[in-house]
Amino acid sequence: MKNNSSSGFFVRFWGVRGSVPSPGPETVRYGGNTSCVSMEIGDRQLIFDGGTGLRLLARHLYDLYHEQPLKACMFFTHYHWDHIQGLPFFLPQFNAEDCFYIHGQVPQEGEIMKMERHFRDRVLHINSPVPVADIQAQLTYHDIVCGETFNLDDIVIETKPLNHPNGAMGYRVSWGGHTAVYCTDTEHFPDRLDENVLHLARDADVFIYDAMYTDEEYHNPKSPKVGWGHSTWQEGVKAAKAAGVKQLVVFHHEPNHSDDFLDKVAEEVEEAMPGSVLAKEGMKLCVISKEVK
Repeated sequence: MKNNSSSGFFVRFWGVRGSVPSPGPETVRYGGNTSCVSMEIGDRQLIFDGGTGLRLLARHLYDLYHEQPLKACMFFTHYHWDHIQGLPFFLPQFNAEDCFYIHGQVPQEGEIMKMERHFRDRVLHINSPVPVADIQAQLTYHDIVCGETFNLDDIVIETKPLNHPNGAMGYRVSWGGHTAVYCTDTEHFPDRLDENVLHLARDADVFIYDAMYTDEEYHNPKSPKVGWGHSTWQEGVKAAKAAGVKQLVVFHHEPNHSDDFLDKVAEEVEEAMPGSVLAKEGMKLCVISKEVK
């Protein structure tokens, strides 16, 4: 599945909210769909998480490849609802010609099982409004041991555990000497920077970070968010600067944060670390662009 005009390393955002979809007039500009990010690297499609933004990605893939069979690698940070809600509505999985390589780590609690059984029995839930039993796409499963490094041809992928209830996994994706990091659903530590986050983010071109709250919300004495498994944009700036990141992307927006609220956050983040951006649905970032000879 090659782009006929150019090849490079691009990051696209299809769902940027955390916890629950938040549609409505106050979330139009940043978007209300839950976590889904894609990376187009050379002739490969990498998909990170399957929140409700996954449905929008399906449209893009069909437009991009027309009648050609789709082929993509899918990676999951973890399996909370906002990271799998879009799977029943991902239409390519109902096409027998399409092929997807599913990567993730099975939660360690309870019964020990492989990724294939976990995905079919627990992620593709029987309560789905769509008959997931009718899935026809070719699905291949890959069990990841969090902390390992592996390759997809010339793409290097590093993983590290994140600080989140029930666990989560961060991804560092490198190709052609450039790197994008997907580091969502993690909570900073009160007394130090997270060594796993710093390792993933080191010298990255793009650092996508869970900044669901502001410091004020996180420490609000009436309704503190300590222990909820998410971080703040202020902590994201600290980590990005310490790791030598080129561009910080604030991600996993709180569902009650309006566009106007996020505009103010964007101004503060830009002032604290110039060049930083807040993730928006439909946003495309160029990590590196190469013209095909």
